[in-house]
Amino acid sequence: MSKFDRYLLSQLMMLFGFFALILVSVYWINRAVALFDQLISDGQSAWVFLEFTALTLPNVIRLVLPVAAFVASVYVTNRLSAESELVVMSATGFSPFRLARPVVYFGLIVTLMMAILMHVLVPASRAKLSERRGEIAENVAARFLTEGAFLHPADGITFYIRKITPLGELQDIFLADARMADKSTIHTAERALLVKSEDGPKLVMFDGMAQILDGTTAALAVTRFADFSYDIGALIGAGAERPPSVEEMPTLTLLRSDDAAAEKLGTTRSEMLLEGHGRLSQPFLALVAALIGFSTLLTGGFSRFGLWRQIGLAVGLLVFVQFLANGATSLVTGRAALWPVLYAPIVAGLALTALFLTMAGRVRRVRHGLASAVAS
Repeated sequence: MSKFDRYLLSQLMMLFGFFALILVSVYWINRAVALFDQLISDGQSAWVFLEFTALTLPNVIRLVLPVAAFVASVYVTNRLSAESELVVMSATGFSPFRLARPVVYFGLIVTLMMAILMHVLVPASRAKLSERRGEIAENVAARFLTEGAFLHPADGITFYIRKITPLGELQDIFLADARMADKSTIHTAERALLVKSEDGPKLVMFDGMAQILDGTTAALAVTRFADFSYDIGALIGAGAERPPSVEEMPTLTLLRSDDAAAEKLGTTRSEMLLEGHGRLSQPFLALVAALIGFSTLLTGGFSRFGLWRQIGLAVGLLVFVQFLANGATSLVTGRAALWPVLYAPIVAGLALTALFLTMAGRVRRVRHGLASAVAS
């Protein structure tokens, strides 16, 4: 690379790192507040909260990188234009397409970062996050074992423990099950234990009584028991293993999918192709965002009053490209054969970039001709 390319690329990368850090922090804090409230209210530790927030970071970074690339490109271009550095480089014979070369390098670097996130880190983090959520759901100590308080782990369920001994034995149990409209059951026991099994955790109660009230006949049946096992797996979210979602699958699996494989995984082929080709196309939005920011501002030339009109136009064009991306996603949803439409926003963005670079070249030639005429 030439000195100019290295200089402009270093400026873009430095500002990109700064804006990416700011945007990731703001977005992450916004999500972390809701996640903190959810986990802490369920009795989880701060370590679990940190683990969950770390697992959500790859997806947060994926969302903000194109925006950070766009902001860095606009900021650097506006500053170089205000300081006449772009004017000087144009005077040496650099065309707008030549000036855009380091921006292309910058966009490709961010695109590579996005590709690593989309194909590797985000699927892996989502799979790990689903696994940890399953483990948290089975962690009955967090949601089911609270002494001296009436708990409602599910609609129609009321659970109470008077005391939990240091050995983990539950004393004086009250469990009311009113999920069925025509029947309600109340279990009471002097002591109980929580036991893990292949089908999920079970509550084993000793020396207790079950009272069953028939809502139709108003008859009450009382049964005393020495020991009784109650399945609480359904109450705390435990259950059979679920197939991985499309967000967790490898990209090659998504692209090579067929109807039989999709049905086996509990999804559709169109959803798998949408996710797979989305992972291939979305990283290039970072390249498009950087080039749109640069090429649009380049049409403004040098101005001591700034390039606010061009900046507003660049923001509008970026919103337009994102609108096309959202529309393409909606169009492909449920229509597997239309997956090439997902790449249309990228083509449209690059076409807009080429158009504005061409316009910038014409504007510069006109201004150069006027300046030569005035000088003569």
